[in-house]
Amino acid sequence: MARAEGAWSGRHNHASCVADAMTRADGLSRDRGVRLTELRRKVLALVWSSHRPIGAYAILDALKRQHEAAAPPTVYRALDFLMEQGLVHRIQSLNAYIGCSDPEHAHHGVFLICRACGNALEIEDRTLDTAIRRAAGRRRFAIEQRSVEAIGLCPACADTRRA
Repeated sequence: MARAEGAWSGRHNHASCVADAMTRADGLSRDRGVRLTELRRKVLALVWSSHRPIGAYAILDALKRQHEAAAPPTVYRALDFLMEQGLVHRIQSLNAYIGCSDPEHAHHGVFLICRACGNALEIEDRTLDTAIRRAAGRRRFAIEQRSVEAIGLCPACADTRRA
């Protein structure tokens, strides 16, 4: 997940990050035999426009600048497709979406969300994933959906508060 972690390291080239996400989405769609339509590409680009989770209505507002006929069902269908393909994740607590930094394989991300700047970072922790599955299994609980979100301060915001 080094690409996403760069967003908090101060060495992050966001234009390269977005271009990489779009190239990977094109390749994955082609490999999977699904259509990444122009509208889906635009929605994905809007999600990747920053590392701050973005809500569906903010996406709709941005789309309407280019396509006056854009409507909520259009955006939600595009987001559903992008989630099904693992290209974006939904941040439950914010009712917003963020690009997946590792869409090549199915996984359950953990999201670190900065309460000050709003940036979010997806990390993958197999130990945590295993612990959650084992704890649920011991209770014979069948997990259907999972979202782990931690809210706090990113390094830059924590440094600013300490200064």
